Amino acid sequence: MTEPIFERLVLIGVGLIGSSVARIARARGDIARVVVANARTEATLARVNELGIADVCEIDLVRAVEGADCVMLCAPVGAYAALAAAIGPHLAPGSIVTDVGSTKQSVIRDIGPHLPQGVHFVPAHPMAGTEFSGPDAGFVELFRGRWCLLTPPPGTDPQAVERIKMLWERCGASISVMDPAHHDRVVAIVSHLPHLIAFTICGTADDLADETRKEVLQFAASGFRDFTRIAASDPVMWRDVFLNNREALLEMLARFTEDAQAMARAVRWGDSSYIEDKVNRGRKIRQALLDLHQA
Repeated sequence: MTEPIFERLVLIGVGLIGSSVARIARARGDIARVVVANARTEATLARVNELGIADVCEIDLVRAVEGADCVMLCAPVGAYAALAAAIGPHLAPGSIVTDVGSTKQSVIRDIGPHLPQGVHFVPAHPMAGTEFSGPDAGFVELFRGRWCLLTPPPGTDPQAVERIKMLWERCGASISVMDPAHHDRVVAIVSHLPHLIAFTICGTADDLADETRKEVLQFAASGFRDFTRIAASDPVMWRDVFLNNREALLEMLARFTEDAQAMARAVRWGDSSYIEDKVNRGRKIRQALLDLHQA
């Protein structure tokens, strides 16, 4: 069997992403020799232990990271600064710190200053997920055929980047290396704005009069059901994402608002050609996703 990339991989947070990585690492055997799970509560770790997806369950952060050659932060991005401050003094020289957060400029801002000299930092963002959370939500196929975006800061050790790249490739993902600011603008439109719209539409429906709201739920069409699936996502995670990618998200929201107002004008004035053009462009994007096996 191929030698493991890491001797001791520590997962700080074992929700959907962390527990999926743990499952894959345990199933393959060539990602890490030992998988350590750390979580905020004993109850979560007890469930991880029941599921048998980690070799070691450790509630104490310092004990968890001792001797680790890779530490992966899988918590909401708003917690990263405090986590990095707590583990920084206890990281082994030559070890790698990485993460799975969907904002990257804030991650570099919050983690980088707390890492000692000789510890490598390779931020990453696996572009995969579901609306479910917790250690039971993970599964080994989650990253298969999906992208993982790496945003290493300038001067990052190339060997450290290569090892994180290899980790995600063994999880089934394709890799792209990207500038952090560019990453944040891209995910603002393909991920963060759609979630913001979904949460808002469901909030609008929830604010309707009781009788109408009951009919909305009873007769929900597939379009609305798709929004509710997205809107079922973890509220703490998405609160942190929105606040930590504020500028890019607000830029994309402003552009979307202008386009929505243009569509409203077309509907008001019966501009059928404008409406058909927008619908056809949407169909083309859907077909392009299908062609790329990303739908």
